[in-house]
Amino acid sequence: MISGTGIDIIEIERIEKAIERWGDGFLTHVFTDNEIAYAKEHRFPAQHYAARFAAKEAVLKAFGDNAHISWKDIQITNDKNGKPVCTYRDKSFKKKILISISHTHVYAVASAIITP
Repeated sequence: MISGTGIDIIEIERIEKAIERWGDGFLTHVFTDNEIAYAKEHRFPAQHYAARFAAKEAVLKAFGDNAHISWKDIQITNDKNGKPVCTYRDKSFKKKILISISHTHVYAVASAIITP
């Protein structure tokens, strides 16, 4: 049974411009320390920020409008095989959040499904 679904697509250039305009303030408002460190490990970090931004947006959509969740309540990491994993800060939340992420040089897209 699916409790919620969400999908998001973003132009990577929008994230690049946000970083140029607001710098670390933007990054620390939206991303966890682990997410920032992961993106900075890569040659083109904006692609990875955008992919995680899209994943967080997809998760927020899956939760619905009544959820009171902040950006940093959701963390997107990778397991040992590289598969994206979503961690939700609220430890009382027992459902699973499944995500899928992809990006090109121009766009990042993500989908999220919440299941029991």
